[in-house]
Amino acid sequence: MTIKTKAPGKASGNTPEAAQLPLNQILAGDCIELMNSLPAGSVDLIFADPPYNLQLKGDLHRPDNSLVDAVDDHWDQFSSFAAYDRFTRDWLAAAKRLLKPNGAIWVIGSYHNIFRVGAQLQDQGFWLLNDVVWRKSNPMPNFRGKRLTNAHETLIWASRDEAAKYTFNYEALKALNEGVQMRSDWVLPICTGHERLKDAAGDKAHPTQKPESLLHRILIATTNPGDVVLDPFFGTGTTGAVAKMLGRDFIGIEREEAYRKVATARLAKVRKFDASALEITGSKRAEPRVPFGQVVERGMLRPGEELYSIGNRYKAKVRADGTLIGNEVKGSIHQVGAAYEKAPSCNGWTYWHFKRDGKMIPIDILRQQIRAEMDESRPH
Repeated sequence: MTIKTKAPGKASGNTPEAAQLPLNQILAGDCIELMNSLPAGSVDLIFADPPYNLQLKGDLHRPDNSLVDAVDDHWDQFSSFAAYDRFTRDWLAAAKRLLKPNGAIWVIGSYHNIFRVGAQLQDQGFWLLNDVVWRKSNPMPNFRGKRLTNAHETLIWASRDEAAKYTFNYEALKALNEGVQMRSDWVLPICTGHERLKDAAGDKAHPTQKPESLLHRILIATTNPGDVVLDPFFGTGTTGAVAKMLGRDFIGIEREEAYRKVATARLAKVRKFDASALEITGSKRAEPRVPFGQVVERGMLRPGEELYSIGNRYKAKVRADGTLIGNEVKGSIHQVGAAYEKAPSCNGWTYWHFKRDGKMIPIDILRQQIRAEMDESRPH
Protein backbone atom coordinates (compact mmCIF):
# COMPACT_ATOMS: atom_id res chain seq x y z
CA MET A 1 0.00 0.00 0.00
CA THR A 2 1.31 3.48 -0.88
CA ILE A 3 2.31 5.49 2.15
CA LYS A 4 1.94 9.24 2.02
CA THR A 5 2.60 11.87 4.65
CA LYS A 6 1.08 15.28 4.92
CA ALA A 7 1.57 18.22 7.23
CA PRO A 8 -1.65 19.60 8.75
CA GLY A 9 -2.73 23.19 8.38
CA LYS A 10 -1.91 26.12 10.63
CA ALA A 11 -4.52 25.05 13.15
CA SER A 12 -2.28 22.32 14.53
CA GLY A 13 0.40 24.65 15.83
CA ASN A 14 3.08 22.05 15.13
CA THR A 15 6.19 22.39 13.00
CA PRO A 16 6.06 20.64 9.62
CA GLU A 17 8.78 18.22 10.78
CA ALA A 18 6.80 17.15 13.84
CA ALA A 19 3.40 17.19 12.18
CA GLN A 20 3.59 14.41 9.63
CA LEU A 21 0.51 12.27 9.24
CA PRO A 22 0.62 8.54 8.44
CA LEU A 23 -1.79 8.86 5.55
CA ASN A 24 -3.35 5.82 3.91
CA GLN A 25 -1.98 3.49 6.55
CA ILE A 26 -3.49 1.19 9.14
CA LEU A 27 -1.97 1.83 12.56
CA ALA A 28 -1.78 -1.15 14.92
CA GLY A 29 -2.64 -0.59 18.57
CA ASP A 30 -4.95 1.11 21.03
CA CYS A 31 -6.99 3.87 19.37
CA ILE A 32 -6.74 6.28 22.31
CA GLU A 33 -2.96 6.04 22.59
CA LEU A 34 -2.46 6.30 18.83
CA MET A 35 -4.84 9.25 18.41
CA ASN A 36 -3.03 11.08 21.20
CA SER A 37 0.27 10.47 19.40
CA LEU A 38 -0.90 12.18 16.20
CA PRO A 39 -0.61 15.96 15.69
CA ALA A 40 -3.50 18.02 17.03
CA GLY A 41 -5.83 19.77 14.59
CA SER A 42 -4.83 17.60 11.64
CA VAL A 43 -7.97 15.66 10.63
CA ASP A 44 -10.99 16.87 8.66
CA LEU A 45 -13.47 14.13 9.54
CA ILE A 46 -13.69 11.19 11.92
CA PHE A 47 -15.99 8.25 11.31
CA ALA A 48 -16.26 6.04 14.38
CA ASP A 49 -17.95 2.67 14.71
CA PRO A 50 -17.07 1.92 18.36
CA PRO A 51 -17.93 -1.23 20.31
CA TYR A 52 -21.66 -1.28 21.00
CA ASN A 53 -21.38 -3.01 24.41
CA LEU A 54 -24.20 -5.38 23.43
CA GLN A 55 -24.10 -7.29 26.74
CA LEU A 56 -25.17 -10.54 25.10
CA LYS A 57 -25.87 -13.44 27.43
CA GLY A 58 -25.88 -16.97 26.03
CA ASP A 59 -26.11 -18.24 22.46
CA LEU A 60 -28.79 -17.16 20.02
CA HIS A 61 -30.36 -19.74 17.70
CA ARG A 62 -32.56 -19.51 14.62
CA PRO A 63 -35.86 -21.42 14.44
CA ASP A 64 -34.02 -24.28 12.68
CA ASN A 65 -31.68 -24.41 15.72
CA SER A 66 -28.65 -23.11 13.78
CA LEU A 67 -26.39 -20.76 15.72
CA VAL A 68 -26.52 -17.02 14.96
CA ASP A 69 -23.10 -15.46 14.44
CA ALA A 70 -23.64 -12.74 17.04
CA VAL A 71 -21.20 -10.10 18.34
CA ASP A 72 -19.59 -11.79 21.34
CA ASP A 73 -15.97 -10.77 20.71
CA HIS A 74 -13.79 -9.64 23.57
CA TRP A 75 -13.49 -6.10 22.17
CA ASP A 76 -17.24 -5.59 22.71
CA GLN A 77 -17.19 -6.60 26.37
CA PHE A 78 -17.03 -4.12 29.24
CA SER A 79 -17.33 -4.81 32.95
CA SER A 80 -19.94 -2.10 33.56
CA PHE A 81 -21.64 0.95 32.11
CA ALA A 82 -19.15 3.08 34.04
CA ALA A 83 -16.24 1.31 32.32
CA TYR A 84 -17.87 1.84 28.92
CA ASP A 85 -18.49 5.52 29.72
CA ARG A 86 -14.81 6.01 30.66
CA PHE A 87 -13.74 4.39 27.42
CA THR A 88 -16.16 6.58 25.42
CA ARG A 89 -15.04 9.74 27.20
CA ASP A 90 -11.36 9.01 26.56
CA TRP A 91 -11.59 8.16 22.86
CA LEU A 92 -13.89 11.12 22.16
CA ALA A 93 -11.45 13.47 23.93
CA ALA A 94 -8.63 12.12 21.76
CA ALA A 95 -10.83 12.51 18.67
CA LYS A 96 -11.71 16.13 19.46
CA ARG A 97 -8.04 16.99 19.91
CA LEU A 98 -7.31 15.62 16.43
CA LEU A 99 -10.04 17.50 14.57
CA LYS A 100 -9.32 20.72 12.72
CA PRO A 101 -11.32 23.75 13.95
CA ASN A 102 -13.90 23.16 11.22
CA GLY A 103 -13.78 19.39 11.51
CA ALA A 104 -16.65 17.03 12.28
CA ILE A 105 -17.34 13.53 13.54
CA TRP A 106 -19.80 10.75 12.76
CA VAL A 107 -20.50 8.06 15.36
CA ILE A 108 -22.70 5.05 14.68
CA GLY A 109 -24.32 2.88 17.32
CA SER A 110 -27.36 0.89 18.40
CA TYR A 111 -29.83 1.41 21.23
CA HIS A 112 -27.31 -0.29 23.53
CA ASN A 113 -24.79 2.56 23.38
CA ILE A 114 -25.78 5.51 21.20
CA PHE A 115 -27.50 7.46 23.98
CA ARG A 116 -24.44 7.19 26.22
CA VAL A 117 -22.21 8.28 23.32
CA GLY A 118 -24.51 11.21 22.55
CA ALA A 119 -24.34 12.46 26.14
CA GLN A 120 -20.53 12.29 26.09
CA LEU A 121 -20.41 14.19 22.79
CA GLN A 122 -22.42 17.03 24.30
CA ASP A 123 -20.50 16.95 27.59
CA GLN A 124 -17.23 17.41 25.69
CA GLY A 125 -18.46 20.40 23.68
CA PHE A 126 -19.18 18.80 20.33
CA TRP A 127 -22.10 20.48 18.55
CA LEU A 128 -24.75 18.01 17.39
CA LEU A 129 -25.86 18.68 13.81
CA ASN A 130 -28.12 15.72 13.03
CA ASP A 131 -28.97 12.25 14.12
CA VAL A 132 -29.49 9.93 11.17
CA VAL A 133 -31.52 6.74 11.31
CA TRP A 134 -30.02 4.06 9.06
CA ARG A 135 -33.07 1.94 8.21
CA LYS A 136 -31.87 -1.48 7.13
CA SER A 137 -33.79 -2.67 4.11
CA ASN A 138 -32.89 -6.28 4.94
CA PRO A 139 -32.51 -6.50 8.75
CA MET A 140 -31.92 -9.69 10.68
CA PRO A 141 -35.26 -10.87 12.14
CA ASN A 142 -35.91 -11.19 15.85
CA PHE A 143 -35.69 -14.96 16.19
CA ARG A 144 -37.11 -15.21 19.69
CA GLY A 145 -40.18 -13.16 18.88
CA LYS A 146 -40.01 -11.28 22.18
CA ARG A 147 -39.07 -7.83 20.83
CA LEU A 148 -39.48 -5.71 17.72
CA THR A 149 -37.17 -6.54 14.83
CA ASN A 150 -34.17 -4.28 15.32
CA ALA A 151 -34.23 -2.70 11.85
CA HIS A 152 -32.12 0.42 12.32
CA GLU A 153 -28.98 1.93 13.74
CA THR A 154 -28.41 5.56 14.69
CA LEU A 155 -25.65 7.86 13.53
CA ILE A 156 -24.78 11.15 15.21
CA TRP A 157 -23.14 13.88 13.13
CA ALA A 158 -21.46 16.62 15.16
CA SER A 159 -19.02 19.45 14.50
CA ARG A 160 -16.00 19.97 16.74
CA ASP A 161 -17.76 22.91 18.39
CA GLU A 162 -20.68 25.23 17.81
CA ALA A 163 -18.69 27.81 15.82
CA ALA A 164 -17.19 25.30 13.38
CA LYS A 165 -17.79 25.93 9.66
CA TYR A 166 -18.21 22.27 8.87
CA THR A 167 -18.39 20.80 5.35
CA PHE A 168 -21.85 19.95 4.05
CA ASN A 169 -22.30 19.26 0.35
CA TYR A 170 -26.03 19.87 0.27
CA GLU A 171 -26.45 19.95 -3.50
CA ALA A 172 -24.46 16.72 -3.94
CA LEU A 173 -26.70 14.91 -1.47
CA LYS A 174 -29.76 16.29 -3.21
CA ALA A 175 -28.42 14.97 -6.52
CA LEU A 176 -27.87 11.56 -4.92
CA ASN A 177 -31.54 11.62 -3.92
CA GLU A 178 -32.95 12.35 -7.42
CA GLY A 179 -33.21 16.09 -6.84
CA VAL A 180 -35.05 15.85 -3.53
CA GLN A 181 -33.60 17.20 -0.29
CA MET A 182 -31.89 14.39 1.63
CA ARG A 183 -33.75 13.33 4.76
CA SER A 184 -32.34 12.05 8.03
CA ASP A 185 -33.66 8.51 7.55
CA TRP A 186 -31.52 6.50 5.14
CA VAL A 187 -32.78 3.23 3.72
CA LEU A 188 -29.75 1.11 2.83
CA PRO A 189 -29.12 -2.64 2.95
CA ILE A 190 -26.80 -4.30 5.44
CA CYS A 191 -23.55 -5.75 4.17
CA THR A 192 -24.26 -9.03 2.34
CA GLY A 193 -23.26 -11.02 -0.75
CA HIS A 194 -19.98 -10.27 -2.48
CA GLU A 195 -19.38 -7.21 -0.28
CA ARG A 196 -19.35 -9.29 2.92
CA LEU A 197 -15.72 -10.23 3.57
CA LYS A 198 -14.95 -13.78 4.69
CA ASP A 199 -12.01 -15.31 6.53
CA ALA A 200 -10.08 -18.43 5.51
CA ALA A 201 -12.76 -20.64 7.08
CA GLY A 202 -15.51 -18.96 5.08
CA ASP A 203 -16.97 -17.17 8.09
CA LYS A 204 -17.64 -13.44 8.40
CA ALA A 205 -14.32 -11.62 8.68
CA HIS A 206 -15.99 -9.08 10.98
CA PRO A 207 -19.42 -9.35 12.64
CA THR A 208 -20.36 -5.68 12.17
CA GLN A 209 -18.92 -4.80 8.75
CA LYS A 210 -20.66 -1.68 7.47
CA PRO A 211 -21.84 -1.36 3.85
CA GLU A 212 -19.87 0.83 1.48
CA SER A 213 -23.07 2.64 0.52
CA LEU A 214 -23.32 4.11 4.02
CA LEU A 215 -19.76 5.46 3.99
CA HIS A 216 -20.14 6.71 0.42
CA ARG A 217 -23.07 8.88 1.46
CA ILE A 218 -21.27 10.19 4.55
CA LEU A 219 -18.05 11.08 2.73
CA ILE A 220 -19.84 12.67 -0.23
CA ALA A 221 -21.92 14.72 2.21
CA THR A 222 -19.27 15.94 4.64
CA THR A 223 -15.82 15.82 3.00
CA ASN A 224 -14.05 17.03 -0.12
CA PRO A 225 -11.33 15.37 -2.23
CA GLY A 226 -7.99 15.56 -0.43
CA ASP A 227 -9.55 15.71 3.05
CA VAL A 228 -8.14 13.49 5.79
CA VAL A 229 -10.62 10.97 7.24
CA LEU A 230 -9.71 9.02 10.38
CA ASP A 231 -11.40 5.83 11.55
CA PRO A 232 -10.30 4.80 15.06
CA PHE A 233 -12.15 1.46 14.87
CA PHE A 234 -11.06 0.50 11.37
CA GLY A 235 -12.14 -3.14 11.35
CA THR A 236 -12.03 -4.54 7.82
CA GLY A 237 -11.48 -1.09 6.31
CA THR A 238 -14.78 0.07 4.83
CA THR A 239 -13.97 3.71 5.62
CA GLY A 240 -10.53 3.43 4.02
CA ALA A 241 -11.84 1.65 0.93
CA VAL A 242 -14.50 4.28 0.23
CA ALA A 243 -12.12 7.14 1.06
CA LYS A 244 -9.57 5.79 -1.39
CA MET A 245 -12.16 5.42 -4.15
CA LEU A 246 -13.40 8.99 -3.56
CA GLY A 247 -9.96 10.63 -3.51
CA ARG A 248 -9.82 11.25 0.25
CA ASP A 249 -6.85 10.34 2.45
CA PHE A 250 -7.51 8.03 5.37
CA ILE A 251 -5.90 6.95 8.61
CA GLY A 252 -7.09 3.67 10.10
CA ILE A 253 -6.51 2.46 13.65
CA GLU A 254 -7.13 -1.18 14.50
CA ARG A 255 -5.78 -3.28 17.36
CA GLU A 256 -6.91 -6.70 16.06
CA GLU A 257 -4.33 -8.28 13.74
CA ALA A 258 -6.89 -10.45 11.94
CA TYR A 259 -8.93 -7.40 10.93
CA ARG A 260 -5.82 -5.49 9.82
CA LYS A 261 -4.84 -8.35 7.49
CA VAL A 262 -8.28 -8.41 5.88
CA ALA A 263 -8.35 -4.62 5.54
CA THR A 264 -4.86 -4.49 4.01
CA ALA A 265 -5.77 -7.08 1.37
CA ARG A 266 -9.03 -5.26 0.66
CA LEU A 267 -7.40 -1.85 0.24
CA ALA A 268 -4.78 -3.23 -2.13
CA LYS A 269 -7.57 -4.05 -4.59
CA VAL A 270 -9.28 -0.65 -4.40
CA ARG A 271 -8.74 1.85 -7.20
CA LYS A 272 -9.33 5.57 -6.99
CA PHE A 273 -12.09 6.86 -9.24
CA ASP A 274 -11.12 8.92 -12.28
CA ALA A 275 -10.55 12.58 -11.35
CA SER A 276 -13.53 13.77 -13.39
CA ALA A 277 -15.77 11.27 -11.57
CA LEU A 278 -14.79 12.74 -8.20
CA GLU A 279 -16.43 16.07 -8.99
CA ILE A 280 -19.75 16.59 -7.23
CA THR A 281 -22.56 19.08 -7.54
CA GLY A 282 -21.33 22.21 -5.80
CA SER A 283 -23.22 24.28 -3.28
CA LYS A 284 -24.79 27.43 -4.67
CA ARG A 285 -23.95 29.13 -1.37
CA ALA A 286 -20.27 28.51 -2.02
CA GLU A 287 -20.34 30.42 -5.32
CA PRO A 288 -19.01 33.99 -5.26
CA ARG A 289 -21.54 36.61 -4.21
CA VAL A 290 -22.63 39.00 -6.96
CA PRO A 291 -24.56 42.12 -5.90
CA PHE A 292 -27.38 43.08 -8.27
CA GLY A 293 -25.83 46.54 -8.37
CA GLN A 294 -22.90 45.07 -10.27
CA VAL A 295 -25.28 44.05 -13.06
CA VAL A 296 -26.43 47.66 -13.29
CA GLU A 297 -22.90 49.11 -13.06
CA ARG A 298 -21.76 46.98 -15.96
CA GLY A 299 -24.67 48.05 -18.16
CA MET A 300 -26.16 44.57 -18.39
CA LEU A 301 -29.41 46.19 -17.25
CA ARG A 302 -30.02 49.94 -17.48
CA PRO A 303 -31.63 52.26 -14.91
CA GLY A 304 -35.29 52.62 -15.80
CA GLU A 305 -35.49 49.20 -17.43
CA GLU A 306 -38.46 47.14 -16.31
CA LEU A 307 -38.27 43.70 -14.71
CA TYR A 308 -41.16 41.25 -14.62
CA SER A 309 -42.11 38.66 -12.02
CA ILE A 310 -42.69 34.97 -12.66
CA GLY A 311 -45.95 34.74 -14.61
CA ASN A 312 -45.69 38.42 -15.57
CA ARG A 313 -47.99 39.42 -12.69
CA TYR A 314 -45.86 42.25 -11.34
CA LYS A 315 -43.25 44.62 -12.64
CA ALA A 316 -40.68 47.02 -11.20
CA LYS A 317 -38.10 49.45 -12.53
CA VAL A 318 -34.36 49.20 -12.07
CA ARG A 319 -32.80 52.15 -10.21
CA ALA A 320 -29.27 53.46 -10.65
CA ASP A 321 -28.16 52.17 -7.23
CA GLY A 322 -29.20 48.59 -7.94
CA THR A 323 -32.55 48.71 -6.11
CA LEU A 324 -36.01 48.37 -7.63
CA ILE A 325 -39.06 50.58 -7.40
CA GLY A 326 -42.52 49.23 -7.98
CA ASN A 327 -46.10 49.92 -7.01
CA GLU A 328 -45.71 51.64 -3.62
CA VAL A 329 -42.66 49.54 -2.77
CA LYS A 330 -38.93 49.92 -3.21
CA GLY A 331 -35.87 48.01 -2.08
CA SER A 332 -33.60 45.20 -3.19
CA ILE A 333 -34.61 42.64 -5.80
CA HIS A 334 -35.38 40.29 -2.91
CA GLN A 335 -37.35 42.78 -0.79
CA VAL A 336 -39.59 43.98 -3.63
CA GLY A 337 -40.33 40.41 -4.72
CA ALA A 338 -41.20 39.41 -1.16
CA ALA A 339 -43.45 42.47 -0.77
CA TYR A 340 -45.39 41.68 -3.93
CA GLU A 341 -45.82 38.04 -2.93
CA LYS A 342 -46.59 38.92 0.70
CA ALA A 343 -43.91 36.39 1.67
CA PRO A 344 -41.22 36.54 4.38
CA SER A 345 -38.48 36.15 1.77
CA CYS A 346 -37.89 35.88 -1.96
CA ASN A 347 -34.97 34.91 -4.18
CA GLY A 348 -34.98 37.93 -6.49
CA TRP A 349 -32.47 36.34 -8.86
CA THR A 350 -34.94 33.67 -9.93
CA TYR A 351 -38.09 35.76 -9.38
CA TRP A 352 -37.33 38.68 -11.71
CA HIS A 353 -37.01 38.53 -15.51
CA PHE A 354 -36.09 41.01 -18.23
CA LYS A 355 -37.31 41.05 -21.83
CA ARG A 356 -35.11 40.58 -24.87
CA ASP A 357 -36.60 40.13 -28.34
CA GLY A 358 -39.96 39.39 -26.78
CA LYS A 359 -38.59 36.63 -24.55
CA MET A 360 -38.58 36.59 -20.74
CA ILE A 361 -35.11 35.84 -19.36
CA PRO A 362 -34.31 35.41 -15.64
CA ILE A 363 -31.84 37.94 -14.31
CA ASP A 364 -29.90 35.04 -12.79
CA ILE A 365 -28.45 34.49 -16.29
CA LEU A 366 -26.59 37.79 -15.85
CA ARG A 367 -25.26 36.74 -12.44
CA GLN A 368 -24.00 33.45 -13.88
CA GLN A 369 -22.25 35.36 -16.68
CA ILE A 370 -20.38 37.48 -14.12
CA ARG A 371 -19.47 34.40 -12.08
CA ALA A 372 -18.11 32.67 -15.17
CA GLU A 373 -15.89 35.67 -15.90
CA MET A 374 -14.69 35.69 -12.29
CA ASP A 375 -13.82 32.02 -12.55
CA GLU A 376 -11.87 32.52 -15.77
CA SER A 377 -9.82 35.32 -14.19
CA ARG A 378 -9.01 33.26 -11.09
CA PRO A 379 -5.59 31.54 -11.13
CA HIS A 380 -5.86 27.76 -11.57
